[in-house]
Amino acid sequence: MHIHFLGTKANIETTKPYHARYSGILIDDQLLFDLGEPSFLKKTFNYLFFTHFHPDHAYFVAEKEDFDPSVPCYGPEPNEQVEEVKVIKDPVEVAAYRVIPIPTIHSHKVKSQAYIVEKEGKRLMYTGDLAWILKDYHPMFGQLDLVITDGSFVRKGGMIRRADEQIYGHTGVPDLIRIFKEHTEYIIFTHLGNWFVKDTRKGRQQLRKLQPEGVNVEAAYDGKKVKI
Repeated sequence: MHIHFLGTKANIETTKPYHARYSGILIDDQLLFDLGEPSFLKKTFNYLFFTHFHPDHAYFVAEKEDFDPSVPCYGPEPNEQVEEVKVIKDPVEVAAYRVIPIPTIHSHKVKSQAYIVEKEGKRLMYTGDLAWILKDYHPMFGQLDLVITDGSFVRKGGMIRRADEQIYGHTGVPDLIRIFKEHTEYIIFTHLGNWFVKDTRKGRQQLRKLQPEGVNVEAAYDGKKVKI
């Protein structure tokens, strides 16, 4: 699988050219996950998956405009601005891929989910924004060739809030490394916050210090390409 990072910026000010666009990753010019910018529509893709409907993952939410994706569109819940969203709770087969949705905790207003993408024995996980994944779902992770996850906050614990006994927000990079190091040897952080974007050199140094033995930990940037 060829992965192209179209946008890697969290919901922050733009201060660096390589972190200027909101979330989106493209796999093999076939599967697009999240649509943080209208410019992503110029790319070639045949299926569109949303982790959740926040404006930095679905640009049209902020514009309050109707959106017709013109390709099959999948997500964790319906959205009134999208002509048709196929709500998936079970794995789906699209082209040469098996896509497995995993419920996540991120917002107290919208539903969210991660996705595991399988193709020819390779397995990739894209979490989107993440406060937590219930432990009941951890056995679904299995062995992963790559995890792409939430880089909003580098401090342990991230920024977690509560509403009506429900947590929401973004957990920290150290917490995510702790979860996923048991399942993969390769973690890439995207949706990067100010801790990284304002001083990318210092941010990379922080990631190196957090990198566990046997696991490669990197930060994405707009335009980054990797192959697994």
